[in-house]
Amino acid sequence: MQNAKVYRNGEEIGLLQKDDAGVYSFQYASGYLQNKEALSISVHFPLREEVFSSDILFPFFFNLLAEGSIKEMQCRELKIDSDDHFTRLVKTTEFNTIGSITLKEISDEMS
Repeated sequence: MQNAKVYRNGEEIGLLQKDDAGVYSFQYASGYLQNKEALSISVHFPLREEVFSSDILFPFFFNLLAEGSIKEMQCRELKIDSDDHFTRLVKTTEFNTIGSITLKEISDEMS
């Protein structure tokens, strides 16, 4: 299983996962949901406790990925298969993203 913490402006807001069967899930952190000023990250992710699940990487997160020559460079430099969207997402979106959302990989040693 692959895991990444999701942040908005540096505040942890949820967890994105890809299980061994290739199913993706996103869940808001309970502490974030208790914040009266919490905002959803997308109209497709309204604030709720239940887990969102998908057989493909959610378009919201997929759209954080670079394309074209930058994608090619990332895959080459990081030795990532160009079709491995989750790995590329967690390896490239910790700092430099458009907008307020970043992700940080949770390594096996940390879980």
